[in-house]
Amino acid sequence: MKNINAVNDIDDKLIDLQTRVAYQEDLLAHLDQVITKQDADIIQLQQQVRLLAKRLDESLFAQEQDGENAVSERPPHY
Repeated sequence: MKNINAVNDIDDKLIDLQTRVAYQEDLLAHLDQVITKQDADIIQLQQQVRLLAKRLDESLFAQEQDGENAVSERPPHY
């Protein structure tokens, strides 16, 4: 009887391990999807930040140019 109980015990443990592995594989697949999406989101956000930084630089440059012209020009009432 001990041998049958030992075999049943081993079978139960094997089933438990297989179940855990199946859940872990599912979790890893899900996490891989999440990471892939986050990577795409990060790339998109980086592109947007670069575009905004470029627009800001252009805007600041235009303001500097307008500021230099405003100082060197006489007001219209002169």
